[in-house]
Amino acid sequence: MSQQFYVSPEQIMKDRADFARKGIARGRSVVVLSCAAGIALVAENPSSSLHKIGEIYDRIAFAAVGKYNEFESLRQAGVRYADVRGFSYDRSDVTARGLASVYAQSLGTVFTAEQKPFEVELAVAEVGRTQDEDHIFRLTFDGSIADERHFVAMGGRADKVTAALEEGWRDGLGLGEALRLATRALVASRPAPGNGASAGDGEAPASEAAQPAEAFALEAAVLDREPGRWRSKRRAFRRLDAARLKELLQE
Repeated sequence: MSQQFYVSPEQIMKDRADFARKGIARGRSVVVLSCAAGIALVAENPSSSLHKIGEIYDRIAFAAVGKYNEFESLRQAGVRYADVRGFSYDRSDVTARGLASVYAQSLGTVFTAEQKPFEVELAVAEVGRTQDEDHIFRLTFDGSIADERHFVAMGGRADKVTAALEEGWRDGLGLGEALRLATRALVASRPAPGNGASAGDGEAPASEAAQPAEAFALEAAVLDREPGRWRSKRRAFRRLDAARLKELLQE
C-alpha cells in the first residue's frame, strides 16, 4: 500500500497564499480614494461590460481585482445581503462594516476549507456626510480585513500605485483632482513597453504619463456625497462615462 506524503498545515497555508497572490498580481490595478465630492473609484479596465467597480447599496460601492467570475459572485452575494437586511430591518442598518465582515467570513472559509482559495482582493467603500465619515475597507483572499484611511490600491503593482497616491493625496481634493491623481498613479505603475516586459517590470514612459486619458482604458465611478443634486437622495453611486471622465481629467 502506498504511503501518502505528509505536508504540514503551515506549508499548505503558505502554498495557498502564494497561489492567490500570484493570481491577484497579474490583474490590473484599482484605486479607491476619498475626496471632497465623495469617494472616487478608478480601475484600469479594457472591457466596457465586465466591470470591476459596482454599486452595492444606497451609499456603498464595491471594487475588486483578480478573477472576474469569483469577485462577481461575491458582488452579487453582497447585493443580496444588503437588500435582505435593508428590507428586514432598516436601510440605515446596511453598512460597509457589516458587508465587509460578511465578505471576510466567506473569504476566510474558502481559504481554509477549500482546495483552491479565491484569487481576489476587494474594497468596500461607504461615503459619509463628510470626508472624516468615509469608510474604505480592504479585504484580502484569506479573509483579512483592514480599515483604510483616505485611499487604497489593489492588484498589479499596488505598492507603486500606493506610493504615488501617498505623494499626491491631500484632504479636500476635488473630484477632477482625485481622478487625475488616481490615473497618474496607475500610469506610473505600468510596465515599460517592449523588451518582453510583463506586468511588474519597468516604468511607464513620460510621454504616456503625460496623456493618461488616452494611454489606456479606464473604468471610473463616484460615490457622490450629495446625490440629491442629480439622482435620488439615497443612491450615491454614479458611473462616469468616457466623455464625462475625459472632461474631468482635462479640467
